[in-house]
Amino acid sequence: MLTLSVYLGLFLSALGAATLLPLQSEAVLVGLLIGGKHSVWLLLAVATTGNVLGAVINWLLGRYIDHLRDKPWFPVSAAQLDKAQGHYQRYGQWSLLLSWMPVIGDPLTLVAGILREPFWKFLLLVTLAKGGRYLVLALLTLGWQIA
Repeated sequence: MLTLSVYLGLFLSALGAATLLPLQSEAVLVGLLIGGKHSVWLLLAVATTGNVLGAVINWLLGRYIDHLRDKPWFPVSAAQLDKAQGHYQRYGQWSLLLSWMPVIGDPLTLVAGILREPFWKFLLLVTLAKGGRYLVLALLTLGWQIA
């Protein structure tokens, strides 16, 4: 049961970190990797799945509630959203490869929904970006010795 709790905690941390909430999942993953008690590949799969699902939530928010963006409680300021839209329109779908980055990544996934990026392209690019980030983090943490 404790093992399930570990994976659930990592999943929720990664999911929350990919939404517009100010959370980080990297520290959780690194701690679990250093602990060495859990499958590296399963940790990477759980973290990636949670983080991609969080990005999908952003895409859905952008897709379906763009008309609420002028509300005071909307989680992204108009200036931030305009800036992200400008970058997204300039670099297109390939900007989603930066979805793993702090600060700009989450708004990019929201903007992808607002600009109606096809879901399959969105999912492919975001999965590559976020999964790649966790893989590099694991390789750096474990000294390039993932078995």
